[in-house]
Amino acid sequence: MSGHTVAQTARPRRNLRFTELGLMFLAWVITTSFYVLASLGAQGKLPSRFGVFLGGMIVVSLLMHFAILRYAPQSSQVLLPIATLLNGVGYVEIARWDPPLARDQSLWFLVSAVALVATLKFVRHVRDLDRYRYLTLLAGIALLAAPLIPHVGISINGARLWIPVGPFSFQPVEFAKILLIFFFASYFAANRELLSVPTQRLGRYHFVPPKVLVPILAAWGLSVVILGAENDLGFAIIIFTLFIALLWVTTGLRSYVFLGLALLVGGAYIADKLFYQVQGRVSQWLDPWTVANLNISHQLAYGWFSIAAGGITGTGLGLGQSGNIPFITSDMIFAAVAEELGFLGIILVLCLFAAFVGEGFRIAQRATSDFVRLTATGLSALIGFQAFFIMAGVLRLVPFTGITLPFMAYGANSLIANYVVVALLLRISDENATERHGGEIIAVHLTHA
Repeated sequence: MSGHTVAQTARPRRNLRFTELGLMFLAWVITTSFYVLASLGAQGKLPSRFGVFLGGMIVVSLLMHFAILRYAPQSSQVLLPIATLLNGVGYVEIARWDPPLARDQSLWFLVSAVALVATLKFVRHVRDLDRYRYLTLLAGIALLAAPLIPHVGISINGARLWIPVGPFSFQPVEFAKILLIFFFASYFAANRELLSVPTQRLGRYHFVPPKVLVPILAAWGLSVVILGAENDLGFAIIIFTLFIALLWVTTGLRSYVFLGLALLVGGAYIADKLFYQVQGRVSQWLDPWTVANLNISHQLAYGWFSIAAGGITGTGLGLGQSGNIPFITSDMIFAAVAEELGFLGIILVLCLFAAFVGEGFRIAQRATSDFVRLTATGLSALIGFQAFFIMAGVLRLVPFTGITLPFMAYGANSLIANYVVVALLLRISDENATERHGGEIIAVHLTHA
């Protein structure tokens, strides 16, 4: 067999991504059905801008689909449909309770799609980002610290996280956490052996060299201190859990889990002494019904009543009574979904997030380098941790942090950052498939040499 014939047999047929397109169609149908039912339930008539809504959703979704077909044709075909459906369900609830915000969310959906396309176009190889380890760290720290600069950042609801840009506000922490994942992945990959093999001895016990842990602990500590200064408990917890999770995935050593628990206990104690917001969150979590706490925790209390009213099957779209919940379209959108779609709706949302994170971990497993593997793991865990902490906070399993529910809650920065995560996972998935295909070609050539 000639080399030309071998290459032809090894070359895959063009991937037209029909699976992704079919799943996207299903997401459009479900979202459109929910949108119509919510309007019928709330107003007794079809939505006035139904054609604009449906056409806009399809056009923007197809923009992303064709961009993936062009720039990452061998990538996963389930990530974008999952994100689209979560985004659609969240949009229905936003439109239900605050139509002006829904119009803004439509704009941010378009901007998010552009961000996804731009990421796929300009980030051709995620592994190349390994070269910019400390640059990503500096950029991440700079973004975290930017709101603390006088006359630059502003405080909203007690947290100094926003930078005003014209009529809108920018939350740089949403993008800083992605940059910190790149740094964590790069540092852990470069020092994997040193972190995994204890070489220092103290009595009967062996430890890893302290000089290996100091830089990464300093980077993590600085990030948490900045977030503490900004009164942002939620993202401080996210950065901490990502740090420990990636450290454990890198080494497989249980001792790091115990180290993480020790740091958590120590950090929680210090934070409780230094930061008033932490004291308030913990107090509201332990006893939300006191007179002092109820002034703030009534947001959660109303959410619990809404969840209870939903029962198993929900009150029905457009028939809920959650309008009195503060920040229902952002912090508490999970409660709104639980009321109108019930326990079954909660299961749907949980399954979608589990499928997203599971697909991200599958992509990570197929990566050919430690850096790319850890990056995919961190990006997937980021979505999973955010979803867990906000849903668990609403259900009072952990202190309420006010983190936005990925893809579903209202918020420009969060939505754009989440679609950048989707783009990066798609890029890694496409790299995995391309490298695997290249290996198959080499194997075929060697077989017929």
